[in-house]
Amino acid sequence: MADRLAALTNSYHSYSMEEAVEGIAGAGFKSIELTAVRGWTEHVSLDADEKEITRIKDLLARNGLEPVSLSGHSDLATDAGVDQFRKAMDLAQTFGLSIVNTGTGGELHPGEEDVEALRKAFLERVDTVADDAAKRGLKVCLEIHGHILPSGKAGAQLIKDIGRDNVLLNYDPGNAIHYGGVDAHEDIDAALPYTGHIHIKDQIGGFGVWNFPAVGTGEINWDRIFASINASDYTGPLSVEIEFQGEPWPPLEDVNAAMKQSYEFLRRYIPA
Repeated sequence: MADRLAALTNSYHSYSMEEAVEGIAGAGFKSIELTAVRGWTEHVSLDADEKEITRIKDLLARNGLEPVSLSGHSDLATDAGVDQFRKAMDLAQTFGLSIVNTGTGGELHPGEEDVEALRKAFLERVDTVADDAAKRGLKVCLEIHGHILPSGKAGAQLIKDIGRDNVLLNYDPGNAIHYGGVDAHEDIDAALPYTGHIHIKDQIGGFGVWNFPAVGTGEINWDRIFASINASDYTGPLSVEIEFQGEPWPPLEDVNAAMKQSYEFLRRYIPA
């Protein structure tokens, strides 16, 4: 059985897949969440051929890492985004995964205010996504992120409205604070019954502040977060994501140190 404590390669945004894998393994992790987000972090290309897939599988095996999920964020409020997400689902299937994470998409631009129109566009397309995922044996986990899905409370209602067993939340407490301005220690309780994946991400500064440091060094009370997780029925992956203060990313040795610090901190909550 894979270790529940995983690390997302997006923590190595701007670094290579090899650097991400070596840093994650060097920090002590045995499980990994792969990133295939076009235009942001493409550690695994959505267009990877068989040779490239084999290369990545060999890289993971040499470093003692088992993939547990794929981050394949696409704009699911558009037809083009749905088509792109099918490639992410195919990729997840190729790696033998059962979970693929994504945002809902539908980001607003300055001056736009019609969140409900974006939500409607997403809901018009999500059944097709769920059907395609079911054919591949996948769960689609929607990350707390952006205007449609800014918090666990909003996410719980969205999952109810979708009404599909294989569409769940990817709860991210750091994002719930950043995008939703909520108290993540309370917000997670609304989300957990509808959650299929969790990102372990710390945060400093509150609403609207992009500051996601090593886990345990921010403002989130992890005793309270894990009390809620452990009291729930959630048994899925707990995947570390560190996004620092955005671009430019810190030097590689600092990223590696943050990953190791996070791993050692979290082992008190997630036994090996």
